[in-house]
Amino acid sequence: MTQIPRRPGTSFDGLGIAPKILEALDRMKFTVPTPIQYKAIPIAIEHKDVVGIAQTGTGKTLAFAIPVIQRLAQQKGHCLVLVPTRELALQINEAFQKIAPLFGIKTIVIIGGVPINKQINRLKAKPRVLIATPGRLVDHLTRRTVSLENVNILIIDEVDRMLDMGFLPDIRRILKRIPRNRQTMLFSATIPPEVMAIASSHMKLPVHIEIAPSGTTAERIVQELFIVNKAAKKQLLTKILDCYRGSVLLFSRTRRGATVLNRLLRNKGYSAAEIHSDRSLSQRRQALDGFKAGRYRILVATDVAARGIDVTGIELVINYDVPENAENYVHRIGRTGRAGHEGRAITFAMPEQGKDVRSIEKLIKTALPIAGHPEFQHEKFIQYTKPQGSFRHAGRRRGKRKYRRRP
Repeated sequence: MTQIPRRPGTSFDGLGIAPKILEALDRMKFTVPTPIQYKAIPIAIEHKDVVGIAQTGTGKTLAFAIPVIQRLAQQKGHCLVLVPTRELALQINEAFQKIAPLFGIKTIVIIGGVPINKQINRLKAKPRVLIATPGRLVDHLTRRTVSLENVNILIIDEVDRMLDMGFLPDIRRILKRIPRNRQTMLFSATIPPEVMAIASSHMKLPVHIEIAPSGTTAERIVQELFIVNKAAKKQLLTKILDCYRGSVLLFSRTRRGATVLNRLLRNKGYSAAEIHSDRSLSQRRQALDGFKAGRYRILVATDVAARGIDVTGIELVINYDVPENAENYVHRIGRTGRAGHEGRAITFAMPEQGKDVRSIEKLIKTALPIAGHPEFQHEKFIQYTKPQGSFRHAGRRRGKRKYRRRP
């Protein structure tokens, strides 16, 4: 892949953007491009394939939306944007809607949780930008209600999250339906080997744009780690929440855990809502809209929301549970400290989760500062030590593992 030089941009001028789009950006008070926008837009406008790596909250959506709209305004064709979650699809559609109507370009969101017949009716209006989750798009392809034969621009956003959620088979089915002579752009916050495999197999000499090393977290996020026993986590949570006044995004590893936490917070008088895959689309929209508007101070979420929440001004992200994958830590805490604002991220880890924390530290290339609370006992990570002696003796002691606390 070709590397391009890094240099700061002070305006959208000189990036090859059409005057009409520049006027729209001025009206929206977008005057200074983010680094990913400054580097990706001129490359994408030249119809080149792009692999864009940038942490969340850096303006990736406009980095591809502007070139897409400009190209569709100049020539025939369609654009397909693939995303992992419903929330992210709706968020991207909102960004397109700020500019696309100026050129008479219609968009459609194709996601689950919405009656498929309504989507079929909207497809009759011949939208040229399709923003879809893979599962629902495959449903349409099976029904033959969507044709991808005119797609000449393919965007796959949050590719690493897409692979984590098991969408690779669906992506492969979709790629077979799209003409090979197309422009392809991949955007992601991390770049595991699977992402590079897609790039090498389905792209033509893509330009690699990496704003920050893969796994880098936002600079203005203060990170803290509390080592806490499971029995004390709920008490510590309320103590921490009482130390802050702003909006809080609280992550649980499971859907049931999110529901339990939401109920706990409401019972204690906090204004809270929950968002996860067991909630209907309307319930998730109501929770997210209420969080944005300030009706709910706390939004309890699973990782389904780690990539789909575009809310500026979240004061605090709390990882009540350590994420299952280290990459998800980056995406979770990327919900705070957005667009240059300061943010804070606090993670709860139980003594036996030292290995999970070390995986996160290895990814972000820094140690998480360990914090404490005066009302709670200071805990340390437990490190497993293999029993000494012969294999036979070790076998006799099976089930009697020895642990020592990491200093």
